[in-house]
Amino acid sequence: MAQKHLKEAFISNLNGTSLLEISLGLSLAPLCLLCRGLLLILYYLHYGKPLSSRKYSLLLDFLVLVSPLLFSCTVLSPIIFFMPTIIAAFCAGIFSKIYSQRTRETRVPFRQIVQDFQKTYLDPEYIPAITVFRVYINVLTAISILAVDFPQYPRRYAKAETYGTGAMDLGVGAFIFGNALVCPEVRQKSHGTQPKFSNLARQLFSVWPLIFLGVGRLLSVKSIEYHEHTSEYGLHWNFFFTLAFVRLAASLLLAIFPKNKSWIVAINLAVLYQLSLNTTSLKMFILHGSDGRDTRVGFLNANREGLLSLVGYLAIYMASVQVGLCLLKCRNSVKGWIDAVGFVLLMVLLLFVFLHVSQAYTDPVSRRMANLSYCIWVVAHCLTLFICFVVTDLTLVFTKLLVKGSSVPSCWNLVKPPNTSKEHEAEAVPRGRKGKLSHGCLISAINQNQLLFFLLANVMTGTVNILVDTIHSKTAFTLCILHLYMFFNCLIMYILHAKNTVIKFW
Repeated sequence: MAQKHLKEAFISNLNGTSLLEISLGLSLAPLCLLCRGLLLILYYLHYGKPLSSRKYSLLLDFLVLVSPLLFSCTVLSPIIFFMPTIIAAFCAGIFSKIYSQRTRETRVPFRQIVQDFQKTYLDPEYIPAITVFRVYINVLTAISILAVDFPQYPRRYAKAETYGTGAMDLGVGAFIFGNALVCPEVRQKSHGTQPKFSNLARQLFSVWPLIFLGVGRLLSVKSIEYHEHTSEYGLHWNFFFTLAFVRLAASLLLAIFPKNKSWIVAINLAVLYQLSLNTTSLKMFILHGSDGRDTRVGFLNANREGLLSLVGYLAIYMASVQVGLCLLKCRNSVKGWIDAVGFVLLMVLLLFVFLHVSQAYTDPVSRRMANLSYCIWVVAHCLTLFICFVVTDLTLVFTKLLVKGSSVPSCWNLVKPPNTSKEHEAEAVPRGRKGKLSHGCLISAINQNQLLFFLLANVMTGTVNILVDTIHSKTAFTLCILHLYMFFNCLIMYILHAKNTVIKFW
């Protein structure tokens, strides 16, 4: 019990970090993705064939896509402000090497390459940035939920107690955002051909694993007296319940209101919820309970954070649905996506202005309440991260034009313009449509079993905490444990992907 209270104190009463540090930290994932893509193109340039070994593909992906993120949130956190510059410089060096070593057949003036790049058409059926965004949120979450229990993980990155912007605070909202990007309402192409509440019925069936996992986590945590942060969701609530209920509530709202107006629903939810916090006793109830002394008597009192924050998370989900609908509009050219990036950048700037106003005149960011400032903050940073992934993909497309025949998994495929004859169009689509190339890809592997990856990370986190005294671990031991933990999780996903196995019972 003493160890339980010690671990609870270790992750409680924290205040988060700055918006700038989180923004810089978010840029690491796209830069790692860019680095891996450039290395694969350089390999093709040297050997005339793609990296086909599954073993080396997994090793490369883990060392370039996962390991730098693990180091950056532990031993390299003191120099986190220099990390993006270091990785970007390394990427620039690789690109320079690729550009200088092109074969003479592909050596054309740089201006001509830029013009060809702008005219390039992309596979309209697959937006790799959506997949990569969702996978990386899962990976970052998996790293953080175990790393936070070690002293090498900075306390400023952990979840803030009441107000503040910790990296893990963003992770919760980003998970909701990523789920909404691929919800049935976004992916559904037909209009008016299905019953109005058909998506709600499907969601009722599809969320039962989340309810089951939520109940399983609750029972296991209580039975083994595992340490828990009560003010995060409450005594009995957890994130699995939040995700399930948000998906159901969103499907209900999207059955009532037009889905292309979901941004209006999101704004109304967030603003009305914030007005309730400011003009009633709701805020005091969330922070201090019905008696003002942090009582946990009764179901509502016991789980007030988890239950009432549903409104804020629902607003984030609805905003993300609007983003998903916008992304699926036919933008099958590089120029179209460059224009889209410019538009989203403008929206991000406006959101940061609104965030400043919201924090100044309402409340600071609070993940515990999921207030208006928190909703704006999550949507702004998620859009920023998504833009970074799109820019990364466009950079890799440009580099692939330099080295004809090269391919990068989980990157855009090039296709012929729409007016090209079908027999020629078929020749333009390389093997590996929709990101599944002939060799392995860790991103595709995790994407194939995302819920299983998240569940496995939670189980492994609990196992490590039971077996290891995490609070007093030395640096070398911590890094070893975290790398083994992440590699094991990734290896399981990789094996399942190699066997084309999807663990899904619903």
